[in-house]
Amino acid sequence: MPATTDLDHESCYRAVRSRDVRFDGVFWTAVATTGIYCRPSCPARTPAPGNVTFHATAASAQQAGFRACKRCRPDATPGSPDWDVTADIAGRAMRMISDGVVDREGVTGLADHLGYSSRHLNRLLTTQLGAGPLALARAHRAHTARTLIETTALPISEIAFASGFDSIRQFNTTIQQVYGTAPTQLRGTTTAEVHGRIGLRIPVRQPFAGPDLLTFLAARAIPGVEVVSGQLYRRTLALPHGPAAIQLDLSRPDHVPAVFALTDPRDLSPAVERTRRLLDADADPVAIDDALSIDPFLAPLVASRPGLRVPGQVDGDEIAVRAVLGQQVSVAGARTTAARLVSRYGEEFRPGWPGLTHVFPTSATLSESDPTTFAIPASRATALSALTRALANNDIRLDRSADRTETRAALLDITGIGPWTADYIALRALGDPDILLVTDLVTRRFPVRQEKWSPWRSYAQLHLWTGA
Repeated sequence: MPATTDLDHESCYRAVRSRDVRFDGVFWTAVATTGIYCRPSCPARTPAPGNVTFHATAASAQQAGFRACKRCRPDATPGSPDWDVTADIAGRAMRMISDGVVDREGVTGLADHLGYSSRHLNRLLTTQLGAGPLALARAHRAHTARTLIETTALPISEIAFASGFDSIRQFNTTIQQVYGTAPTQLRGTTTAEVHGRIGLRIPVRQPFAGPDLLTFLAARAIPGVEVVSGQLYRRTLALPHGPAAIQLDLSRPDHVPAVFALTDPRDLSPAVERTRRLLDADADPVAIDDALSIDPFLAPLVASRPGLRVPGQVDGDEIAVRAVLGQQVSVAGARTTAARLVSRYGEEFRPGWPGLTHVFPTSATLSESDPTTFAIPASRATALSALTRALANNDIRLDRSADRTETRAALLDITGIGPWTADYIALRALGDPDILLVTDLVTRRFPVRQEKWSPWRSYAQLHLWTGA
């Protein structure tokens, strides 16, 4: 299979010669003379330009017969910032593949989510990314498997199924093809599994303003669902095979130590993906900061908080419900109302971390509840009831698989949901990088330069909130 054709060979080769880590995850370099593929910053000797091809995904390089470099670990590179922020089919598909949709529902399920036939989706992804959905899912499973092999004490047989493979034979074959070695040979001498929990290092692009992200999350933490202790953020979440909890250390500038308490190890991959969404881990902070710093007003705010992230979500429906609860009330007031909702309708789950007692209630549960018990104004209760019904019936999808413009329009069609709420949901639940809440009280206190800040207005919004 050829390399993806829309990557300019000369530009990519200049990036490889510079070993600039900012291009890691943007493309992958395959070397014909060695049969391996690398990240652009690989410290190995730069190959001759005639011996390299460039690929938009690790899966594309693997499909072409290349193995992952054991020195630079290209399979562990954070995802492409383009996939994380774009709303096109390829970007939406990549996010859903990372969340395990293909493993759970197959290619047909992925195609249904995106509104395409399986054949057309395969053709589209192969053209844009150099590999079809099965190959992309296979590459993701291989990366998850390697992470588990190297960082946990789980038996190899359990890792095979936890990574999404259907059989031990398929698992062994894939690891051999991707890494050129048997699974047991990847295992290190130390592990990060403690009392049934799985500890991992989540890579993030640098710079990373983890403490500022923690401050944002702490101010909005719902009792029972979220707890902040020192530099640690803990929360419960609902995953395909059962409830779970995560613990994140946001004090490090280059990675996030994470601990996962899972009901079922098969949920590790979606748990990691949703955690990365919460952290906005795949954003390109250098490009964003450079663009916003051109504005003299924003420049000092950016300089004081390099690498500021837009807090994402582990569940889009949850963000939407919280946004409606937070309409026209203070952050503290929204927390109080959300805590009552969780206590009444949330599933109990006690993973062993103090303060975590419930999982945020699903939209299906809330759609069947009595809106008069929400202890909020009648108009807001009506809006919340209509929203949760639309989410439960999949009339509105907030799993990042839907078109952002259409989703925003559908939200605004609900009586009681206005531009602020719809834009806040787009900013956090859909991961739209170019949202500015012009009606927000904080935003209105500053000189707004919408055109200058595009396409990173969401990050400008966070600088306004954080610097207020």
